[in-house]
Amino acid sequence: MNIGVEKPMINLHPHPSHIAQVIRDIADAYTWTSFTFLYESGEFLPILNELMDLYKLGGPFITVRRYDLQLNGNYRAVLRRVRKSDDSNVVIVGSTQSLPEVLKQAKQVGIITEDYNYIIANLDLQTIDLEDFRHSEANITSFRLFSPDQPEVKKLIQELGYPEDDNERNITCPITTEMALLYDAVQLYAETTKTISFRTIPLNCSDASVWDKGETFGNYMALSVKEGLTGNIFFEAGIRTDYTFEIVELTSAGLNKVGTWHTENGLTTSRTMPSSDVVSTGELSLANKTFTVLLALNAPHAMLKQSTVKLSGNSRYEGFGVDLIKELAEKLGFNFTFNIHVDDNYGFYDTITNVSTGMVHEIMEGRADLGVTDLTITSERESGVDFTIPFMNLGISILYQKPRKDPPKLFSFMDPFSGEVWVYLGLAYFGVSLSLFILGRLAPPEWDNPFPCIEDPTELDNQLSLGNSLWFSTGSLLQQGSEIAPKALSTRVLASFFWLFTTIVVASYTANLAACLTLESPTSLINDVKDLADRKGGVNYGAKSKGSTRNFFKNSEDPNYIKMNEYMIAHPEQLTSTNEQGVEKVLGGNYAYLMESTSIEYNVARICNLTQIGRLLDEKSYGIAMRKNWPYRDKINDALLELQESGVLSKMKNKWWNEVGTGGCTTKSEQSEAAKLGMPNLGGVYFVLLVGSLIAAACGIIDWLFFVFRKARHYQVPFKDALKEEFKIVVDFENNTKIVRSTGSIYSRNSFSTIEANDSEESSEH
Repeated sequence: MNIGVEKPMINLHPHPSHIAQVIRDIADAYTWTSFTFLYESGEFLPILNELMDLYKLGGPFITVRRYDLQLNGNYRAVLRRVRKSDDSNVVIVGSTQSLPEVLKQAKQVGIITEDYNYIIANLDLQTIDLEDFRHSEANITSFRLFSPDQPEVKKLIQELGYPEDDNERNITCPITTEMALLYDAVQLYAETTKTISFRTIPLNCSDASVWDKGETFGNYMALSVKEGLTGNIFFEAGIRTDYTFEIVELTSAGLNKVGTWHTENGLTTSRTMPSSDVVSTGELSLANKTFTVLLALNAPHAMLKQSTVKLSGNSRYEGFGVDLIKELAEKLGFNFTFNIHVDDNYGFYDTITNVSTGMVHEIMEGRADLGVTDLTITSERESGVDFTIPFMNLGISILYQKPRKDPPKLFSFMDPFSGEVWVYLGLAYFGVSLSLFILGRLAPPEWDNPFPCIEDPTELDNQLSLGNSLWFSTGSLLQQGSEIAPKALSTRVLASFFWLFTTIVVASYTANLAACLTLESPTSLINDVKDLADRKGGVNYGAKSKGSTRNFFKNSEDPNYIKMNEYMIAHPEQLTSTNEQGVEKVLGGNYAYLMESTSIEYNVARICNLTQIGRLLDEKSYGIAMRKNWPYRDKINDALLELQESGVLSKMKNKWWNEVGTGGCTTKSEQSEAAKLGMPNLGGVYFVLLVGSLIAAACGIIDWLFFVFRKARHYQVPFKDALKEEFKIVVDFENNTKIVRSTGSIYSRNSFSTIEANDSEESSEH
């Protein structure tokens, strides 16, 4: 209250020097060696000046920051600088209008935690909604001029029509310091008017005229002592003195009084003030603490439990993420309450616009302590929240229908052998037939009497003509036999090896033919991501419209992924809002869905005509989300490591991916295409046939030469002439008949055949 025009004479509001003394005394009680002084604007600088005068050169190190320089009430930039500094002690001096947003954004950037201590030099903290900060475990201390529990304050609340418990706004007291000071000023003015009689005169506000009784009136008020709503009202040199601040601390139950500060006696506390040395997060205990855990209903991470009875609370949910929280809670001893995140968007945090969405937004706002689902760890999300160590590794892959089998081909009976084997089989067939024909002409036993009734035939026939040799090979190859039977050693050796060859070839063909006709070769329009990018076969594709999978293609520099991103931008109808919609589109045909591999594994295990195509496109991990600088992060990480090392996480994944509700798709072995037999498989058989053919050829040549030698000696002709004459008979392929002569004739050396003919005639005359 100011009386007069020249200068203020009395002021009911606490002087900046007193506010500075309260800050100093609380900081000293906390044994702060340094702190950050965070103020709103220039009107609060007198408090800083007084504080600096109190400390002079021997006080703690003070870092001064101003938080109203950002546009549109965005204080996150300066708050991040506080987080990156070494100071965990903060003094906030600002107006009641800006303070709620400052605290909210401080929590978002992760500095409203157990690691931080705050002194809030605002006398109206009881009028601010502190619900979101009551469970933050940050040490928040403030001071006020009056207590909401005072009878006078409660009476004033009733007179003004405020409800006693303002639960809607979650505030302690609706009466502000300004309202209380105004109330006391009016009461003081009214009391003074009862004592001093005066005559009022009109004043002109445009000139310098003053009320002649004003100074007297003000002096009386300054010398008066009155108990008001804000405590004892007494002035020295116009400055209010001899009054008391209540020291309050924010707890889970709200603002609690922990001490007082008097202008003469200083700070008095009802308990020992906590030290500024924050306990290491590794030593924090989670026992008996209760956390809010945000779930997203996405199988198999979290699902509504099917039951014949009505369930309530945490028992309504099941899944991998639910079991994971239960295991952590059992190991660390904390309690938890599940809340459902209804939005399909898991969210992100944009550092440029300072906008957060989805599950990330809920955690940053403090409405949840933990977030568990198939939440991928990304740089965008880590700007707003922290993550535990990964509890599952994965990557993006392609979900597509299983390849369909080819329709039966007209010449599918040729599939058991490769083309190379068929070519070599044909060469073997003709080669053996030709060898049999030649050896038959060389071997004397193959020249047989065509008329068994005649003892001395004049002609001999050879049954192994070229046609008969081909027929014999055909019958052997088809395992049907023929009326032709080799007689000579050489031809029998060749036939034996060929029979061995055909037995193995036919057996191999029969066995592989059954496999080829039973296991038809499946074909797929796409085999990898390049086929998908090129839209091979006209296959459409898409992904979840919001999430890490879509962002991967937006940010990728790979040419194929850039092409795919352009396609998805041009065809938004191919994008889905949920993974379930993507699976349905795949089942509809001619559509591939880009999806995280863990989700693909889950769907493939339950829908038997789905499969994963190609390799993983990237590598990423799932983690449990929590607010920035959460003090229990290390404890959670240690427990997760123990679960990994003991194999608990692996068993949990096997349970929810491969056991619960799989439908048998994972245990059913996939039929693969029967491989064609090639030369590496049958090359040995051909080698045996070649060796047998060489042995047969050697036997035939030796037998023929021995026969020529006996003939030449018997007829007493040179071996050379006899060999020449027999060779002519062998190479006369058009003639399969050989003339036989009498053994008693005398032969000329000119022509072995002519001598045989004459000898035959003489024998007939005798």
